[in-house]
Formats: sequence, C-alpha cells, structure tokens
Amino acid sequence: MINKQKYIKEIQEIRNTLKGVIHYTPLERSHTFSQFTNNDTFLKLENFQRTGAFKIRGAYNKISKLSESEQKKGVITASAGNHGQAVALAAKMFDIKSLIIVPENSPIVKIEAIKNYNDKGEIIEYGLTYDDAYQKARELEKSRGFTFVPAFDDMDIIKGQATIGVEILDQLPEVDYIICPVGGGGLISGIGSYCKEKKPDIKIIGVQSENAPFMYKAYKGRKIPAASIKDTICDGIAVKRPGTLTLKMIKTYIDDIVLVSDEEVANAILLLLERAKTYVEGAGAAGLAALLSQKVRITGKKVVVIISGGNLTPNLLNRIIKKGLIKAGRLLKLKTKVPDVPGALLNVLRIIADAKGNIITIIHEREKLELEYKKAEVILEIETRNQHHIHEILQTLKEHFSIEVLKF
Repeated sequence: MINKQKYIKEIQEIRNTLKGVIHYTPLERSHTFSQFTNNDTFLKLENFQRTGAFKIRGAYNKISKLSESEQKKGVITASAGNHGQAVALAAKMFDIKSLIIVPENSPIVKIEAIKNYNDKGEIIEYGLTYDDAYQKARELEKSRGFTFVPAFDDMDIIKGQATIGVEILDQLPEVDYIICPVGGGGLISGIGSYCKEKKPDIKIIGVQSENAPFMYKAYKGRKIPAASIKDTICDGIAVKRPGTLTLKMIKTYIDDIVLVSDEEVANAILLLLERAKTYVEGAGAAGLAALLSQKVRITGKKVVVIISGGNLTPNLLNRIIKKGLIKAGRLLKLKTKVPDVPGALLNVLRIIADAKGNIITIIHEREKLELEYKKAEVILEIETRNQHHIHEILQTLKEHFSIEVLKF
C-alpha cells in the first residue's frame, strides 16, 4: 500500500531532479479538438520531449538509482524503439555503455536515433516483437554481465513517468480526465498513481490498440491468449505480456481501458498534423483516437490527452496521408480513352480544370496492344475538395467520355 504523502513528495522530488535533464513539455488547449469532442481538450505534448517521447523520464530516473558497480557494467534493455533511445541517451549522460535489443521490424527512424544518442552504445536487432527482444536481452544480461533496465515493469521507471502527472496538475489543476496510451503500462501507472493520490476524483482512461489488446484483456479479467501481435501502426504500445507490477497498479488506479483500430489512429495522426501542426506516432495518437471515435464517451469535461511520442517514419506518414485524403474524397484516380489526335487530351484537361480539379499526374499511353487503333489511354490523379466535388467532375466527364474510376 502506497503512503500517499510520501509517494507524492517522492515523485515531486524526482521531477525536481529531472530539471535540466528533460523538457517541461507544453500542455496546449486545442480549439479544433475541443469542438470535435464537445470537451475542453488539451494535448500534453511529450512528442516534444528529448528523444521525441516520454521514455527519458523513467530511463534517466532508473539509471540514476543504480549503484556505481551496476552502472560500470553498462546497461541493457529491450525496446520497440522509444525506450531504447531513452536508455541510450541516459547512459551517455552517465558516461556508461549501453546495449539495446530491438525487434527486427522496428521503425528505421527509431533505430537510427538509438545509434545517434550514444556512441558507446550497441544495437542488436532480434525477433519480431518486443517480447522476443526482451527474452534475448535477459539472456545477454547474464552472458555479458550488463545491468538490465526494464521498459515498464519497474517502480523507478514508473516513478519517472509519473512526473508527467506532476506537470499536468501544475499546468491544469482543474483537469477532469486524462486519456493515456497503454502498452506495458508504465506510463499510465505513473500518471495514474500520482494523479489519483493527489486528486482522487480525477478519471484516468487507458487506450490500447485492438491489434495488441493484452493489457486490456488482463484489466478486464479475461484470459490472455497465447497469440501473436497483429501488425499495427501503434508499434510503441504493441506489448504481448502485461507487466505484473503495472497490471496491479492499473487495477488500483485506472478507471477504464478502451481499444482503438489502426484506422482510428491513422485519422488522429492526420488530424494532428493538419489541424494541430503536430507530428505524432501511432502510439502517441491512440488517446486522441479514442476521444474522437467516442470510445471514451464524455462531454463538457476538461480532458488532457497524452501525446506520448512523435517518432513516426516518413514512409508510414506518407501512406497515412494518402489514405486519409482518399477517404476524405480529396484524391481521385480515373482512366479514360480519347481519340489519338491533337487536342483530344486537352479536352479532358479543360473539363477538369473548369470543374476546379487539380491534376497531380498524367499517364498518356498510345502503344498498349489491347488499345484500338487511333485511340489513346489516359490515367489521371486529381486533387479534389470532397466526395461531392468528385461526383461533379465525374458527371461532367461522363457526358463526353467513358470513365473508369481506379483504386489507388
């Protein structure tokens, strides 16, 4: 049982220790997301933290608590990316070596960042999931004599993450709800324990990917199947094995956990980029996805959404943007045939221009074997305003040409 006053004081002292090491991240009210959700919605922007995610808080606190002999051995950890960056950076601050084991499918941007944060560090890619990497790290801990730094199931890690709660209650004492992504549970355990002890009436809601719902199932008292994690853009919270300590704390302090789909997360990423001008990874957008999709059904409340990280690969972002534009009716791809004579292509382009469509690409094909003689095939990608605009362009074109709408 936690001694309330002692625990609150300890977390506040850790926050003071971290001054100068971490950033005091902004808590920004979003007019757009407040309107969308009928709440007073604030974003706690941990994507602006050092290493691009909240993890440095726990990693630095943990390493600072190691004995001199433990530090001299060097530190080892398993990570899907963000924790690895944090351990690498914290190890560099203490001038000790680090070994980070990452799953083989970890985002390149995270692997490269780990390399850059500590020139004394080493990286090994192993397995397909965090759990595979974790088992390898525990093997190497023994065989190579490193000191293991857990990603989440450790009280020093949890207390480091709890400093986010200190900042939130300083920045917005009247907060009603905090919505937080959940993987192994270290982040929400820290925030939830501090905020509930400090302000018992606050509500703490966790959000997990429906493709990796293992903490959700454990929290709900359901049997956790021995199943593999499905692919998810929320790689930072794709953890198959809930922490023993974190599960206990979550059951004590957290009010609910909900699930979100990759499509809901992708929509939140796109909206954060477009409306909040904020670059966020999948795990970091999970909380907002839950609020926007009404998985968390609240109105008229002061809500803080934890934006836990921003380490998203540009290639994945590009795919999210394109799919989002297609779904919103802002991209159209079509095929038609025109007479192979001067001016025929111009007639197609003029119709689209008059309808205010913006042509992105044109493919003009004359030599396909299946084409009729004296015909040319034209494939166009067009930027549009919405689904109604697409309908207008297609109706006008169909008055003059045979049109086939293509999939991207």
